[in-house]
Amino acid sequence: MPICERDPWRFQYFENVACPADVNVPTDDIDSFEWYPKFRWVYEKLNIAKSQGLPCGTRNSSPPHFPVFAKPNINLRGMGLDSQIIRTQTEFERLPDGHMWMPLLEGEHISTDCAIVDGEMKWIRHALGFPWTDGMFTHWVIETEHRVELNQFLSRWVKGNMTGYTGMMNFETIGGKIIETHLRFADQWCDLYGPRWFDALVTLYGEGNWSLPDEPQRKGYSVPLFAKHGLVPQHPSANLQNAIRALPEVSSLQITFYPSKAGSAHPMPPGGFRLGIINCWDLDAGLEARMKLAEGFPDVELMIPAT
Repeated sequence: MPICERDPWRFQYFENVACPADVNVPTDDIDSFEWYPKFRWVYEKLNIAKSQGLPCGTRNSSPPHFPVFAKPNINLRGMGLDSQIIRTQTEFERLPDGHMWMPLLEGEHISTDCAIVDGEMKWIRHALGFPWTDGMFTHWVIETEHRVELNQFLSRWVKGNMTGYTGMMNFETIGGKIIETHLRFADQWCDLYGPRWFDALVTLYGEGNWSLPDEPQRKGYSVPLFAKHGLVPQHPSANLQNAIRALPEVSSLQITFYPSKAGSAHPMPPGGFRLGIINCWDLDAGLEARMKLAEGFPDVELMIPAT
């Protein structure tokens, strides 16, 4: 299984995928950054803002007006947690080295996975995030709809910037503008793309073409469970985990932390510590499964959004 996954709770997606030993499929930015030196420039957010003609700069070039959004220029793993809205020149002058600024965008927050063959987009799928607070999301909807305007924008961007690249890309956009790019796919909900998608993934990296049949897609949902930062609990019992995975309309359960590591060792949103993620085909089923999962964490202060 040369699909190179760093998070053990996501091994479940790839353990039965047939992948030749000489084909490496990245799921992590650290690997992608090393394996694709020609395209590692996409991990600098200043480059991404400039590529769209957005006002942007470093702490050495003050914005013409406020507010702006500031964040570390490079984010490979948990390095984007020090992001913030800057409302005044005084706040701007306190920014640490290595930060960049760009417009404070408004609109829908969408994560988009794309299959690219020599700078041409061959497949695209969007996930709409429902922001909650302090970097957390209540849930994501893996859509079946075609977002024509966003598809066209991303396709043009890829064609203009990624000639020679073959592989997966993930884009995060707000209001139709790119805020981050990744030379990989979003492995949080890839099981909701269906089993044929994994075969196409291996073919993309092994043979350089995209082979997924054009067939109806199914809407899915990705539902996280958060707790207050502080105590790192033990994992729920195997019996509880198996019971949740067996629930109708549930596709997968991920327990997204290491019980033996301190909380600071886990890249998490500033608002909460992510305990687990339920991927499902029905949102109500996912919300019910989240409540059942909450029973497995009696010793932590849970954070569950109102529904």
